[in-house]
Amino acid sequence: MRTIVAMEDAPRLDSWLAQQCGVSRSAIKQLILAGKVSLNAKAVKPSQAVMRGQTFLVDEEQKPSDIIPEELPLDIVYEDEVLLVVNKARGMVVHPAAGNHKGTLVNALLAYSSANLSNVQGYDRPGIVHRLDKDTSGLIIIAKNNQAHRHIANQLAKRSLVRIYHTIVWGQMEAKTALVDAPIGRDPQNRQRMAVTASGKPAVTKIDLIEQACRGAHLCCQLTTGRTHQIRVHLSYIGHPIVGDVVYGKNKPTIYRDGQLLHAKSLEFIHPVSGKTISLSSELPPEFDFVMGYMRGERED
Repeated sequence: MRTIVAMEDAPRLDSWLAQQCGVSRSAIKQLILAGKVSLNAKAVKPSQAVMRGQTFLVDEEQKPSDIIPEELPLDIVYEDEVLLVVNKARGMVVHPAAGNHKGTLVNALLAYSSANLSNVQGYDRPGIVHRLDKDTSGLIIIAKNNQAHRHIANQLAKRSLVRIYHTIVWGQMEAKTALVDAPIGRDPQNRQRMAVTASGKPAVTKIDLIEQACRGAHLCCQLTTGRTHQIRVHLSYIGHPIVGDVVYGKNKPTIYRDGQLLHAKSLEFIHPVSGKTISLSSELPPEFDFVMGYMRGERED
């Protein structure tokens, strides 16, 4: 039995659930019609809408994991009996997918704690409650059991889990604070990208200026929603793409070639067992100092 919590609204259950489970829409439809998907202990329909915060039970056969555990370095900033918080390195993919079967965070987690990881997201994503892009570094929460997983996922769905990111962008900010409220969906011109589009899903990013330099700025961004590539898309949308972002920041100088300079610096959430508020923070990568030196005009390379 698999539990899946809706982090956002969706027009059709079968399409949304197929995405979540990584299978075809027809396969999910068969499960639904066979009564193997339920909401609040009641049967559901393939065409019904999905509302953020709903919890679905899916009775699907779990395949044994074929992911190979790997002894990879993990920067653990917090650990107890039900949770693990890792400071993910830039360049590390969170879970295996096409073209990335080794060297992922999941490979490392299986070697570190294979017997103590949730399976809510399926055999191929043990412990994974939320994700970070490959080239985004910073804090990510790992659940050691399904109860903790659902508790954290519910906080994400209710938008009570605080996520703070730091980044460096191009250009002069017009104000010290900004609120970008612009819907995000698939780019109609390129389905591999996301874009601000009227048909997209609600997306809100709060921005605070930390330092303005002559060429760019150091920003603090807080997610209210959690759309794919949200911070990258919103900052590009307002004319301040992230340094190193080759997808949303084209035609900018290549002073940093290792992907978008975006770091998930801090998290605040309610502990699933104790009910206490947990606040965690991580150090900024050294690349931030290097790039801000360029932004201040202290170096030209």
